[in-house]
Amino acid sequence: MELTTVWFIIIAFLWTSYFFLEGFDFGVGMLLPVLGRDDVERRVVINTIGPVWDGNEVWFIVAGAATFAAFPEWYATLFSGFYLPLLAILIALILRGVAFEYRGKKDDTRWRSRWDKAIFWGSLLPAFLWGVAFANIVRGVPLDASHEFVGTLGDLLNPYALLGGLTTTILFVLHGAVFIALKTSGAIRVQARRVATVAVVAAIAAGGAFLLITQLQHGKPVTWLTALGAAAGLLLAAAASRRGREGWAFIGTGTAIVLAVATLFTALFPDVMPSTLGSGGLTTANAASSGYTLTIMTWVAAVFTPIVMIYQGWTYWVFRKRISTSHIPAPATKTEPVP
Repeated sequence: MELTTVWFIIIAFLWTSYFFLEGFDFGVGMLLPVLGRDDVERRVVINTIGPVWDGNEVWFIVAGAATFAAFPEWYATLFSGFYLPLLAILIALILRGVAFEYRGKKDDTRWRSRWDKAIFWGSLLPAFLWGVAFANIVRGVPLDASHEFVGTLGDLLNPYALLGGLTTTILFVLHGAVFIALKTSGAIRVQARRVATVAVVAAIAAGGAFLLITQLQHGKPVTWLTALGAAAGLLLAAAASRRGREGWAFIGTGTAIVLAVATLFTALFPDVMPSTLGSGGLTTANAASSGYTLTIMTWVAAVFTPIVMIYQGWTYWVFRKRISTSHIPAPATKTEPVP
């Protein structure tokens, strides 16, 4: 197997890991005003991801860095052509991270309310815009012979891309609801399960439409299997959620996300950014770094990727227990631990 293909697979793995892990982070943030009726419940919701959210974001950094190093032409075209959406994502992620750290710094209702809104919007915007971005990557964008993006923001906001954004948003809400139900007990767990039963219907409708269009327009025989596997994951999540089996429901939503992203990357290969103008498209061949660079990167990835995965797995194991409002001191004081 050529190293360009190996690194396409590695980058697909990194982005898939990011969406799997950060997906429920985004879902938790979007559900904060829904499941958090008071400050104590909102702290419980936030604390479900408190020990892991920043580690999950590392996968975005690694995925971006790997894309830059392995396929610099792809990175340059992507981050210049998608400048405004990616800038909006970056700002949203910064505000979201600051909000997690600062909401507990002051014992004031309005202070926390403002940061809670930042968490909500800082989760909603990336969840939607990542779907828009990757839908456009698969669909193709206007590129000239020099691989320069010659379109406008309006070209990126086409119906297929907007459906992609809607799909990721709903799917992440479902993923987050199932994760909250898995990590909490009491009333919040019950409410999260109710949200999941509604969200899974919307996810099946939006996700089914998006993957069907993707398959009909860009798919391959093998992507029928991944698309159907994603649908099966959602059905598993629906059945398990109704029975209160949050672990199986989380496996279902995770499977749906992993196979949906696999469908997009498999449909894309060997292109990395097709052109709608008939020329100027980027492939794994003309966008890649030198063979020597890819060889060095392969050895580095082989050593450090398992270490990162083991460490992050250990983190989840340490913080595996359920939490509830009984674990949150009330009323809150200025000396309380920051969520």
